Amino acid sequence: MVLLSGCLALQVGGGDKQEERKATVGQQLVDLKAAHDSGAITDADYEAQKAKVLNGK
Repeated sequence: MVLLSGCLALQVGGGDKQEERKATVGQQLVDLKAAHDSGAITDADYEAQKAKVLNGK
């Protein structure tokens, strides 16, 4: 399983109020491309993860 920091939900805010925001589809694709270009994931992993992002899964 591949986890990329830009694809994870972030908790933003201070005190008692917290807001959860997810990375945009564009940011997820940028993160996947960077992982692929650096050799962290294979071509097959890149294509599979990209399809999931583009299909909203």
